[in-house]
Amino acid sequence: MKRVKEQHPVVVVERDWKEYLGECILIVFSVILALFLTEVINNINESRKTYEILHQLKAELINNKRLEEEQYHYHLKVLNNIDSALNNPAIAGKFISNGEINLNIIAPEGVLRHDLNDVAWQVAKQSDIISKIDFKTYSLLTDCYNNQQRITNSEDKIGQLLLSFESRKPENLKATLILMRDNYHAWDVDRAPGLLNRYQEAINKLSNY
Repeated sequence: MKRVKEQHPVVVVERDWKEYLGECILIVFSVILALFLTEVINNINESRKTYEILHQLKAELINNKRLEEEQYHYHLKVLNNIDSALNNPAIAGKFISNGEINLNIIAPEGVLRHDLNDVAWQVAKQSDIISKIDFKTYSLLTDCYNNQQRITNSEDKIGQLLLSFESRKPENLKATLILMRDNYHAWDVDRAPGLLNRYQEAINKLSNY
């Protein structure tokens, strides 16, 4: 005897257009809310990153200003030593003797006393933080680091002078000292006061961010 399969009634839920519209609005709202929250979080992270990099840049400028102040006074002493050598043949003779240079006579702590850093500045440029500051501040920072680089380059310029064969000749001793003095003036001493002022101005500008 065959068993007849029982057929269960199928329940069909009828939904009107208002319910579909409500679900669509809910989905759209959820997507918009998710996008909004993502944008807010990204902006917070970007603001935090900007603050950290600008804070590091400000700290670098403060440190470079301190180092350059010390270096400026050191270079003034170096210039005094050069003038003493120019006015006293005995001192000049100790500076260059038998073709050898004794730099300690003129610059006991080296051509440059300190290295001026630009790590935070390079990071700021690579991170496009520059777009977050005004043009005047960017120009000021660029000027600071360009002049800072020129001071750093003075080590190579003076080094080339002192390492040249002509500078070691006894008959060129006075000319070597004069050229050394001119290089210190052009690359370091005459540039330093303005750079120190621009350092402070840049530090004050970054304090606003």
